[in-house]
Amino acid sequence: MEFNIENLVRDNIKKMTPYSSARHEFSGDATIFLDANENSFGSPLTENYNRYPDPIQSKLKEKISSIKGVPSQNIFLGNGSDEAIDLLFRIFCNPGKDNVIIFPPTYGMYEVCAAMNDVQVKKVPLLENFQLNLERIETAIDPDTKLIFVCSPNNPTGNSISRNDIEVLLNNFDGLVVIDEAYINYAKQKTFIPELTEYPNLVILQTLSKAWGLAGLRLGMAFAGQPIINYLNKIKYPYNINTATQQLAIEALGNISSVNNWTKTTVEQKEWLQQELLRLPFTQTVYPSDANFILTKMTGASAIYSYLADKGIIVRDRSKVILCDDCLRITIGTPEENIQLIASLNAYTA
Repeated sequence: MEFNIENLVRDNIKKMTPYSSARHEFSGDATIFLDANENSFGSPLTENYNRYPDPIQSKLKEKISSIKGVPSQNIFLGNGSDEAIDLLFRIFCNPGKDNVIIFPPTYGMYEVCAAMNDVQVKKVPLLENFQLNLERIETAIDPDTKLIFVCSPNNPTGNSISRNDIEVLLNNFDGLVVIDEAYINYAKQKTFIPELTEYPNLVILQTLSKAWGLAGLRLGMAFAGQPIINYLNKIKYPYNINTATQQLAIEALGNISSVNNWTKTTVEQKEWLQQELLRLPFTQTVYPSDANFILTKMTGASAIYSYLADKGIIVRDRSKVILCDDCLRITIGTPEENIQLIASLNAYTA
């Protein structure tokens, strides 16, 4: 397959001239900034937030580059992974014409972004074992299919998608394969990042919201070949990552040991919670998970959800989602939270 990104990009995106901010037009060192109509006197805060943030997030990308082993020019940073997802639709999908493929049950924002951009979604449900149905995917692909979204580990099922199956897509689809690795820190399966040099049609999404514990900062990462990254940078808002987020993320990325410890504890707690859930008389199945949550099938799941909510314990009711009948999705909490959850479930009577 001879992949050519120019065959995928919308014509209006190719032709558009990106907005050039004052800080885009200057590079180097300076002491007096009179170019961006900022308040030169400062801000009411202790930090100097009167200046616009670095529009290309240079220092933060350098830090991420050193951790992920990816050159800075292959990194895009967004306001959560959702920004990157939305921009991929805007770049590659002509409204009212093109389509994308998703594999339900999966992360809901793919379909939401498609709707916002007037792009058709083709749904190819996962098999009963929550793996890809390659035969149906092949049938679903047509000349107007631009993106395929693979969530691995998958949300809400928790399992990793077969690496071989993903490689089949990468080798045989002439659009973009977007692998959402939001939960990769918890998985036994390795990231696809090393394969970026092999597959020019590969986009990998990761986030600092899960294992890194920075959900409140809203910082998502996309890794891809430079032509794709260039287009993402072309159409993003000029200052999409604020200064506080950049500073706090750099600080957090210097504390890998804590993240590794939390991840280890989460995996241990997940194994404990799986065993405890299996002891409950109303638990039918606890599905294997490579994420920081468990999908469990329970008799009367919606009633159990309401019962827990009354106890002040909020889980996710996935009962109405395809292949997830009578299922609750339970995030792994602290040891104390998990003990409280099991105690409440042990006290439950239908």
